[in-house]
Amino acid sequence: MPSKPVGLHEEALAEAQVAFEWYSAQNPAAAEAFINELDQAIEQIGRLPKLAGPYISGTRRYVMRRFPFTVVYREQERIMEVVAIAHGRRKPGYWKERL
Repeated sequence: MPSKPVGLHEEALAEAQVAFEWYSAQNPAAAEAFINELDQAIEQIGRLPKLAGPYISGTRRYVMRRFPFTVVYREQERIMEVVAIAHGRRKPGYWKERL
């Protein structure tokens, strides 16, 4: 099966930027590692979208290994849409209004 392009909801992009900025202030190497892992997650989602199991409201989630974040996404007709880059300590499903 060919891969689908992956798009980020504008609020998911903002969440990634906030996390990157926070890690940058703490440790630039950690910030780079965060972005690298996020890029790998997005690539994986595009290639194997059904790898992650069903989650909330028809979404799926990719759990990052080194960082306390989950990439929440859903399959659209032409793209995979990342709806949230959710920190593990946030209230689950806070992003449902984005669907």
